[in-house]
Amino acid sequence: MDPKARTRVLVDKFGWDKQTTQKIWCFGPDGTGPNLVVDVTVGVQYLNEIKDSVVAGWQWVCKEGPLCDETCRDVMIHIHDVVLHADTIHRGGGQIIPTARRCFLASMMTASPRLQEPVFMCEIQCPEAVKGQAYSSITRKRGQVVEEINRPGTPMWTVKAYLPVSESFGFTSFLRQNTGGQAFPQLVFHHWDTMPGDPF
Repeated sequence: MDPKARTRVLVDKFGWDKQTTQKIWCFGPDGTGPNLVVDVTVGVQYLNEIKDSVVAGWQWVCKEGPLCDETCRDVMIHIHDVVLHADTIHRGGGQIIPTARRCFLASMMTASPRLQEPVFMCEIQCPEAVKGQAYSSITRKRGQVVEEINRPGTPMWTVKAYLPVSESFGFTSFLRQNTGGQAFPQLVFHHWDTMPGDPF
């Protein structure tokens, strides 16, 4: 997406101010991910000389984050100030990339990071007689029912729920056992969700 179109989307859809959108340095990982770096500095000398190295450090951090070396999601870093050595030889990638990486990791650690887990959309087809057992099977596996739909003219119901992937192993047999074999689930990846509790 070109910068003008990106600015228009961020201002119109998400309420960003136009000036901030024009100071986005990069997204990560791979230049398109859900994480970004924004330059909010004022009057810093030599900043453009280190931009590529800072972006390289950011890409590294986004792929190997502070918790479990996993890919980061939903992180935005504002660069407020940078103090650089006057000698060009001390502003090379060998010095800036690891330094930027350590700064990004330290910033994330002070912001109370959390682990995220993948979540399935679970669609269960079942007759009304066993709908209660389907609900209890979902809640026992940390699932959350989001919708139920009756098929007109039939006793069949479709129950839609979010189910953590970690709880989905053996869920089909667990559900069928609790419903006497009358419920049929389908699982499809839906989104990432923050895990409960503090990882520390």
